Amino acid sequence: MGTNDNKLSDARVRMLPYIVAATFFMEYLDTTIIATALPQMAQSFGVGPNELSLGMTAYMLTLAVFIPISGWVADRFGSRTVFGMAIAIFTLASVLCGYSQNVWQFTAARVLQGLGGAMMVPVGRMIVVRSTGKDRLMKAIATITWPAIVAPVVGPSIGGFITTYASWHWIFLMNVPFGIAAFIAVMRVVRNEHGHSKRPLDVIGFLLSGAALTSLLYGTEIASHMESNIKVALGFVALGVVLGYCAWRHMQRIEHPLLDFSSLRIPTYSVTVLTGSLTRIGVDAVPYLMPLMFQIGFGLTAFQSGLLLLATALGNLGMKAFTTRILQRFGFRSVAVNNAAMAGCLIIACGLLTPGTPLPVILGVIFCYGLSRSMQFSTLATLAYADISDARKSSASTLWSVAQQMTIGMGIAFGALALRIAAALRGEEIDASGAHFTLGDFQWAFAMAGVVTLISVMGYRGLARDAGSNIGGGMRAAQGKR
Repeated sequence: MGTNDNKLSDARVRMLPYIVAATFFMEYLDTTIIATALPQMAQSFGVGPNELSLGMTAYMLTLAVFIPISGWVADRFGSRTVFGMAIAIFTLASVLCGYSQNVWQFTAARVLQGLGGAMMVPVGRMIVVRSTGKDRLMKAIATITWPAIVAPVVGPSIGGFITTYASWHWIFLMNVPFGIAAFIAVMRVVRNEHGHSKRPLDVIGFLLSGAALTSLLYGTEIASHMESNIKVALGFVALGVVLGYCAWRHMQRIEHPLLDFSSLRIPTYSVTVLTGSLTRIGVDAVPYLMPLMFQIGFGLTAFQSGLLLLATALGNLGMKAFTTRILQRFGFRSVAVNNAAMAGCLIIACGLLTPGTPLPVILGVIFCYGLSRSMQFSTLATLAYADISDARKSSASTLWSVAQQMTIGMGIAFGALALRIAAALRGEEIDASGAHFTLGDFQWAFAMAGVVTLISVMGYRGLARDAGSNIGGGMRAAQGKR
């Protein structure tokens, strides 16, 4: 095949972010939508809802094990081959989930689905970053970021609608037409790129990182359940930290590590991974805390709570049209600092809402939270690749995906832990049976999440004032000074 045949046309390069975003939305939506269908699924299988949590946990742990190896697989077998196969596996697994007859069939299908998702998201992000020039990177990253921002918010509402007016099977079967369309588009548009060199697989690194992430995410999963023993959850988290340190030490000593941490020496990348993780923990606690507060503290039904949360989704979507322009006008450092401070204050404000708060005020606060959430996540996702060389894009994308997956679970766990701490401070006895939470507990939990987000502001202040200027950040401000 000639060189001209290998090059993507300008139109195809513009299509790439939308194709990848569609697959991301399918994966992220599937992660959150299932929660509302558990009662109906449990009744269909003839078991209790808690038994079905095995399928959700199996999916999450499969992601934890295989995300670190996704970059190596893509470099070895080609990005288009791996991305296309990931979509095919995810779609096939969705069909198997939809036709499952018992818990074990469902769990096996979710493991297969997790394998597809583990390859689909980091490899899709890597494809976009590799194929997009610096002048278009900001817009491209903003496009593929919105599914991760919107799906966790709209998932419960869509799931509730499907299970109420159709059947839980359609939660999985609706992936089929999207998966087929995405697979065809990928085969036609994406170039099959390989890594610059065929590095050997770091087996020890794979085992250590997989064990570390599995322990961390399983611990955070346990912590998110109110009836669980928090000491057991913290034990798994501590084990995950120890294993993660061992994995890091191992990968520092070998020539071809599974995860290349050298990109963390680049300030714009390290800030988005390290400081950004702290921000995401605080911000991602809100989608966990808010529906619980509306139901337990306000006395609303799950459906009413879901309708209120749509205001957050509207804020997320509304900001997408302005993200690139704002970054071009004010620059990455200014936006990251000021928007993180705004997000922290809005999270605290969410906790100050009461059943007596006028509805327009409630909607306004959570809408603005959605705006700031979208702006911060898009800023971080774009800045991460501002100074990453082509040779490092694969490893940087994989490490970024690992950090993102880890902080999603940690945000949920932090919200649950904050609630338990608030209950303990007022004298509520907390054991394996859980605790009875009050509106005041939620206020303290939101305050803790807001403070964590505000603390992260200090990390962004260390950014250079011209950070990200090479991809258009602060471009209009600089032009205005001439």
